[in-house]
Amino acid sequence: MYERRQTRQISVGKVPVGGATPISVQSMTTTKTADVEGTLQQIYALAAAGCDIVRCTCNEQEAAEGLAQIVPRSPIPIIADIHHQYKMALAAMEAGVHGLRLNPGNIRKPEHIKAVATEARDRNIPIRIGVNGGSLDPSLYEKHNGLTAAAMVESAMQEMAYFREVDFDLIKISVKASNVPLMVEAYRMLADATDVPLHLGVTEAGPPPMGLVKATAGIGALLLEGIGDTIRYSLTADPVEEAKAGRQLLEALGLRERKNVDLIACPSCGRAEIDVIDVANRAMKAFEDKKLPLQIAVMGCVVNGPGEAREADLGIAAGNKRGHLFVKGRNVAVVPESEMVESLVEWAEFIHEHGTEAAIARVDTARAEREAAKDRAQLLDEKGDDANNAGEKIVEIRRTVGQ
Repeated sequence: MYERRQTRQISVGKVPVGGATPISVQSMTTTKTADVEGTLQQIYALAAAGCDIVRCTCNEQEAAEGLAQIVPRSPIPIIADIHHQYKMALAAMEAGVHGLRLNPGNIRKPEHIKAVATEARDRNIPIRIGVNGGSLDPSLYEKHNGLTAAAMVESAMQEMAYFREVDFDLIKISVKASNVPLMVEAYRMLADATDVPLHLGVTEAGPPPMGLVKATAGIGALLLEGIGDTIRYSLTADPVEEAKAGRQLLEALGLRERKNVDLIACPSCGRAEIDVIDVANRAMKAFEDKKLPLQIAVMGCVVNGPGEAREADLGIAAGNKRGHLFVKGRNVAVVPESEMVESLVEWAEFIHEHGTEAAIARVDTARAEREAAKDRAQLLDEKGDDANNAGEKIVEIRRTVGQ
């Protein structure tokens, strides 16, 4: 990974953004903001899934009035999403929101833009300049002969210039597009042009799994280059799935501290003694709400399983219709196949509370290792240590090469 690009730091409520602060996860509610209780219910679910900042639409007076009730009860900062009507931005600030998102493609009058920025400056409220590839000012499409990275960056820089005319600099920027290479190019260009914090996203990514693939491709590529201060997965799905995906990406890249299980599993093969996919899925469901920051492995056989997953805090490998539990690569117990997932949960909870050394110390590892060796030998005997007749093939290869 590249060294993280240093940006100016701002704050959205109590969440710092930019500088050396942790990269934050954002999402957006799908409820009508006027539905105060329904919106709060979704916000609490998002916060539980790892969302740091949430955006709510403010498209009408009833939505602004709803925000006045939502903001003081929300567990995470609220950003008001504004399109077309600049007065809705003023109303949202009156409601007490912690930030605004403005689309420069549909609020175009300089006097309106500067009126919002002036009020935000006086209230110390940050604004995200949210450029969207699908809604640029028509003049920019014409100037750049269509949608280009340069057109999106110019849109952002124009908006920022209006802000600075009224001495407003609590800014972050996004230049989202549904085309991944275009989005990546735009953010790279923007990162070279300014030091304000950047909010990453692939807009209109679509439903999973394709939406997850597109968003991860764009966001992940930039994060690995050190670009990005906040992220959002824009999925056609429950927004809780957006928050989960964002959190998991940051944890996978080592950019946020792990809060839940990292479950690794082999892809299965002819040696597998169990339905690896079924066991892995049941394990994921069992650990979903456990908040155990451990790496746990589900492996299909005892031939390679414990060795391949030796760095996992805990794992299980199948052999002879039994599950062989291992901790940091050491066999610790043998359990019936029907109890594999339950055993993983019990051992994971013990390790989380007492540590791996205490877990190993509480059992007869020699006995567990003997049982694993016995099942490993049986599996090799059944499948064949040299199922491909490699010895004979090597002789033929040498003869062919030597001719």
